[in-house]
Amino acid sequence: MAMCTENSYNCSQGNNLSIKKIGIASRCDRREVLEMVKAIIDRFSSEVKIFVSTSTADVLGIPGTPVEIMRDAGVELIISVGGDGTVLRNISRMKDPLPILGINMGTLGFLVDVEPEEAIETIEEVLYGFSYIERMRMDVFLNGEILDTATNEVAVMSAKPTKIIQFEVQVNECLLDRVRADGMVFATPTGSTAYAMSAGGPIVNPRVNAVLIVPVAPFKLSSRPWVIPSDSVIKVRLIDPKKEAVVAIDGQKSYKIRPGDEVKLKRSKYPARFVKVSDTCFYERVQRKLT
Repeated sequence: MAMCTENSYNCSQGNNLSIKKIGIASRCDRREVLEMVKAIIDRFSSEVKIFVSTSTADVLGIPGTPVEIMRDAGVELIISVGGDGTVLRNISRMKDPLPILGINMGTLGFLVDVEPEEAIETIEEVLYGFSYIERMRMDVFLNGEILDTATNEVAVMSAKPTKIIQFEVQVNECLLDRVRADGMVFATPTGSTAYAMSAGGPIVNPRVNAVLIVPVAPFKLSSRPWVIPSDSVIKVRLIDPKKEAVVAIDGQKSYKIRPGDEVKLKRSKYPARFVKVSDTCFYERVQRKLT
């Protein structure tokens, strides 16, 4: 199975709109974001049925629909208004994520391709049909029970800042390393430009079938980043008997772990789906974002 695949959705051959139902989910703490949501509703509510996420709708004083059930309501596309964090939150609320179109109302924005001044025009085009990219996610288990699914990364970090922790990492039941460090980042190619990059990991094209393992401030100089096959099963155990650690998923949710606990990561059967709005190649896009 390819790591990053492209699909087309309901592309119209005539003048009629192909997309009949869309969802909108946004940040709720910034005036300009809410103004963008209202502009989208005002422009398109006469053409398509619009479902607004509960949190956004509450602020606007209109009826809302939880993102979790938008697929069941027949929604074909979700417009995420905010930054990368907003996109990740919306994806995490869906077991089998709908295609997402990100409107960049944040800062850097690797997961949000559309700038505010282009939003209305881009949505007009997308409603006639669109292509979307599927990217892998990772299921996260704690002692055999699933916690959540990560789109960017899973970080195992010391529960106390500046305290080194010691843990063991296995890949397919084979010992990869016993590490003393501030933590370890396990990233998808999508997440290679996030925390993993900040920790010194490589930037990986989403078409590469891989998972990154990147130590954060390791004690040993020999502890280096790894790139392993995407179908690997990774197990992490905290082996310091007196310390606690935290498992953080996409920077959105965190769970405490104790010595003896086992965190397992494996490829999810449900990918993230991102609407394709540009033919700019991956390398040019990264350079533009990082300049």
